[in-house]
Amino acid sequence: MVTVRHPAVAGLFYSADAQQLTESIKQLLRVAQAHKSIPKALIVPHAGYIYSGAVAASAYATLYPFAQRIRHVILLGPAHRVAVRGLALPGVDAFATPLGTVTVDTVSIGKVAHLPQLAINARAHVLEHSLEVQLPFLQSILTDFSILPLVVGMASAEEVAAVLDCLWGGEETLIIISSDLSHYLPYGLAQREDNETALSILQLRQFIDHKQACGATPINGLIATVRKHQLTPHLLDLRNSGDTAGSRDQVVGYGAFAFTLSNLSSKSAGYAG
Repeated sequence: MVTVRHPAVAGLFYSADAQQLTESIKQLLRVAQAHKSIPKALIVPHAGYIYSGAVAASAYATLYPFAQRIRHVILLGPAHRVAVRGLALPGVDAFATPLGTVTVDTVSIGKVAHLPQLAINARAHVLEHSLEVQLPFLQSILTDFSILPLVVGMASAEEVAAVLDCLWGGEETLIIISSDLSHYLPYGLAQREDNETALSILQLRQFIDHKQACGATPINGLIATVRKHQLTPHLLDLRNSGDTAGSRDQVVGYGAFAFTLSNLSSKSAGYAG
């Protein structure tokens, strides 16, 4: 019997209607700027599409030139609903969205099953939005792929990096870190804080904290792994909810980053674009 994790935030964070969802993602991707390099890893926000969808699209648009090569997507996001020690495996066979189901990658699970920081925790996945909101974008761009969704809780950057090292692979494997940036600051202060966080990521500095990014732990783990593999970071977009669809009194920051094997210079100005 196939076990499926059903969507928790369809109709809230994105449309529950398949046709409307498809059209909204197409529109977001249509206006996203192209990037010349092939990313090995992405950092992508995870708010409702009306708020962060355009920023997320700037990351996913980078996948178009080589989408057919990607077979494995390693997806890490922070725990929002359930306290987790280490990294939580979903304990299901597939994840569903209004666009269909995506198979959970048992081959990748086998590569990390020996690591003590991993455990099956289905409860951590049931209501978690940070991974779910990435799936419709992936379904809209990729063709034949599976996912390894991991909810990251109380873990060290080293524990995350060890997981990523085991799963690194080649061009067939894409790593996605799901994270928003600052939360509920006034607009101007949020811009300053998010600019600093973006600069830290571009300079591959670890020790980003959870006030800077809710996905700080997987980001720090990714930075350690990216430094080891000598990837180049690129800023794709940096905005907040005051720029997209919300009040400027208290905003949430969103950043999109790509990490590539190219030597193209990372974008270093115009963060609040």
